[in-house]
Amino acid sequence: MQYELKEYQKVKFIEEGQGEPLVLLHGLFGALSNFQYLIEYFKHQYKVVVPILPLLELDLLHTSVGGLAKYIHKFLEARDYKNIHLLGNSLGGHVALVYILKHPERVKSLILTGSSGLFENGMGDTYPKRGDYEYVRKKAEVTFYDPKIATKEMVDEVFSITNNRLKVIKIIALAKSAIRNNLGEELNNVKQPTLLIWGNNDIVTPPFVGREFQRLIPNSELHFVDKCGHAPMMEVPEEFNVILHKFLKKLNEPATVI
Repeated sequence: MQYELKEYQKVKFIEEGQGEPLVLLHGLFGALSNFQYLIEYFKHQYKVVVPILPLLELDLLHTSVGGLAKYIHKFLEARDYKNIHLLGNSLGGHVALVYILKHPERVKSLILTGSSGLFENGMGDTYPKRGDYEYVRKKAEVTFYDPKIATKEMVDEVFSITNNRLKVIKIIALAKSAIRNNLGEELNNVKQPTLLIWGNNDIVTPPFVGREFQRLIPNSELHFVDKCGHAPMMEVPEEFNVILHKFLKKLNEPATVI
């Protein structure tokens, strides 16, 4: 599915549909394709917005979770989106959390799936190895319950990134920033209704991470999905969309007076 890639104040993004904004933030090796099923499903009821995070374009000083959150803040302010449903996967979830803690006024709800911010095992004890295609392929495959989802095209794209020395340095900077930036003591300040969707077979941010997010975020609900890894919106899109749709629908229902 092809979408028009717009540009506003140097930010590239997709915007499809009308209604309350549903803003989607991708992860470290994420791309627009991660959200294709989500965009198609929700563009009929919401304004679905997917900004391209400049993971490898920021200067090294700002190549961090905080730097990305500032980038998103400027974009959302410039576009003047309000009542935002903010969704993040992996590193994108971490960026969403840093943003909502600093700028809660624009956000109506938060959706996290396989988010870092408490614990993540993305690199294990190693970082991307230049020139080692097999290493990159295995790392891509373990992101999913079904390794076939890590297509050759996907692996080739990650491999090309890890073959560039400066890009590897920036990936390492982002990964280290995510590990350092632990939000455990701040999550009780998230007041917005929060939906947590987690793969039961996620080995990057394992199921206990989802449970810990639920324990620490006051107004949160947690849903586990079987036979699913680190990116539920890609691996089990139909189930993911049903869970998210119910959550968003419930937010807009009038409160029952007893």
